[in-house]
Amino acid sequence: MILSRINDYMRLHRRASVADMALGLDAAPEAVKGMLDVLERKGRVRRLPSGTACTGCCKCDPNTVELYEWVGG
Repeated sequence: MILSRINDYMRLHRRASVADMALGLDAAPEAVKGMLDVLERKGRVRRLPSGTACTGCCKCDPNTVELYEWVGG
């Protein structure tokens, strides 16, 4: 997985779950999480607190969704 693909995805979508990114990038969720860790250390994304609601379909339990938000950089 190329880090720049996740970087571009987050810049475009601003907020996304690990599951949505994995689906959109055709990648394993574990690989996406590893790249998000790198971007978080660089200050480009931040993980949102557990229970934060996404702006999607509202079918998921917010406590089970891992959300990240673009913060720039």
